[in-house]
Amino acid sequence: MAAVGAAVLVSLGLCLGGAAAAVPLVIWHGMGDSCCNPQSMGYIKKIVENKIPGIYVLSLKIGSNLIQDMENSFFMNVNDQVREVCSQLANDPHLKGGYNAMGFSQGGQFLRAVAQRCPSPPMLSLISVGGQHQGSVYGFPRCPGESSHICDWIRKTLDLGAYTQAVQEHLVQAEYWHDPLKEEDYRKNSIFLADINQERGINETYKKNLMALKKFVMVKFLNDTMVDPPISEWFGFYKSGQAKETIPLKETSLYTEDRLGLQEMDKAGKLVFLGVKGDHLHFSEEWFYSTILPFLQ
Repeated sequence: MAAVGAAVLVSLGLCLGGAAAAVPLVIWHGMGDSCCNPQSMGYIKKIVENKIPGIYVLSLKIGSNLIQDMENSFFMNVNDQVREVCSQLANDPHLKGGYNAMGFSQGGQFLRAVAQRCPSPPMLSLISVGGQHQGSVYGFPRCPGESSHICDWIRKTLDLGAYTQAVQEHLVQAEYWHDPLKEEDYRKNSIFLADINQERGINETYKKNLMALKKFVMVKFLNDTMVDPPISEWFGFYKSGQAKETIPLKETSLYTEDRLGLQEMDKAGKLVFLGVKGDHLHFSEEWFYSTILPFLQ
């Protein structure tokens, strides 16, 4: 994952003593990263804590150490990861009053699954920074960090059978692999993304829980070479049956049929679509301060 620098300043109301009460923040890293990488999530957590004395920031770790956390971002069943995170959040006394969430790359869609599946404690706002909400990484064009050997293996595995049960169960990227040339295979066999995107029927609980968000902010990187297609970061995707022409969220059946509540949320002003120049997860602190912080205050 590319290094990112940012600071998060969050406040909500006033305490009895008159001091601003900081809303807890939960962050989830992307593919090939870890909770505490000093150049990414660790940096963000440190800056947040330095800027807001007393704020509680939870950078999610899946596994008992940083190596496991990184490896699990490739190989641990996403549904198991989401269950693990839901358990962590439910058992964390700091979060019982609610929290804001920020996910980076695949962490954005994983936190959306948390919002849809685990409403307690309540997620107040969700900011997805480069999350692939209609799927990716179609073509898997580039690999993060120092994981090139892993990515070479992943590409070969996905080419052999992204929608086979064995691959779906054990390869994270296959679980949100959305092949526009194999839509039926995707709907039938995707064990994660097709579920949270209501591709096989309407789960009213998912819809109700997502609509409880105060804000759902989606950041798309305008020069993204990692996510194909980048419009997936705004819930758009390829027009079915081909891999050249894309359509925006409002033209998808997910929106027109309002299967997830996004149309209603949009009309209520809860959806925010932000674009930032740069490649995947590349942004400046200045942009973060001026554009993202207002949604967390």
